[in-house]
Amino acid sequence: MTAIAGSRRRRRPPTKGGVFAHSIMIFGLLYFLTPLLWLVIASTKTNGGLFNSFGFWFAQPFNLMQNIGDVFSRDNGAFVLWLRNTAIYACVSALLATLIATMAGYAFAVYDFRGRNSLFAIVIGSVFVPASVLAVPLFFMMSKAGFSNTLVAIILPALVNPFGVYLMRVYADKAVPRELIDAARVDGASEFRIFAQVAFRLLAPGFVTVLLLAFVGAWNNYFLPLLLLSKTETFPVTVGLAYWNSLATQPGNVQVLYAIVVTGSLLAIIPVMIAFLIVQRYWEGGLTVGGVKE
Repeated sequence: MTAIAGSRRRRRPPTKGGVFAHSIMIFGLLYFLTPLLWLVIASTKTNGGLFNSFGFWFAQPFNLMQNIGDVFSRDNGAFVLWLRNTAIYACVSALLATLIATMAGYAFAVYDFRGRNSLFAIVIGSVFVPASVLAVPLFFMMSKAGFSNTLVAIILPALVNPFGVYLMRVYADKAVPRELIDAARVDGASEFRIFAQVAFRLLAPGFVTVLLLAFVGAWNNYFLPLLLLSKTETFPVTVGLAYWNSLATQPGNVQVLYAIVVTGSLLAIIPVMIAFLIVQRYWEGGLTVGGVKE
């Protein structure tokens, strides 16, 4: 009887709501994968093939390896330098910003101090401030401080991560039992030791989630480096590819560099995809903990 009942449950036709939900998910999947598919196919074409063939199908000759070689040899290997700059900037800024956000979120969740709610309201409000509004003031600040054309000018603004503070407070509310903190205090542990040796281990999944968000945001950052950096040797990969693209539109260079720019764009997103695949299980756990109710 149990087998028959299970068979009947499996044969139950999908509801209209289920079909609609799956249709929306499939549409969203196609929407986000279509540009990536075009990028992969376009990277296999020559400059002429980009403009003379159907965008979502391959053309002859298959030029992927030649395009990759051109990307790494162009301007004496500038693309490698841009990747290095981006990796330094993204890793350092993401790690420090996540550590600061974790400590701030933990403090908001655990400690009861005067003005806590008001300060957290300011943090939440700063999430809605567009980055473009702060770009010009940051430009003048970094110029006055002498940080122009350095990676420090890009790393320092990235250390402020209000959304990360919000996520870590929500996570710490659920992940860190107050009884455990009280027990550590009774044992004579300092507040910093409690955070570093007790709470941080419980906050690790949320830490990795915020770290991934900060890394992706830093890797893809374009507007602020465009304002603060003017020397090609200091460019991140986003600004460097935009620089090559601008050269492609100059008189005498039309359609010469498009294949390199497209292939460089494909190579630039591979580290982000690898990072996401590595920490995917932490990503899922970190995003769902805050939504669980007791």
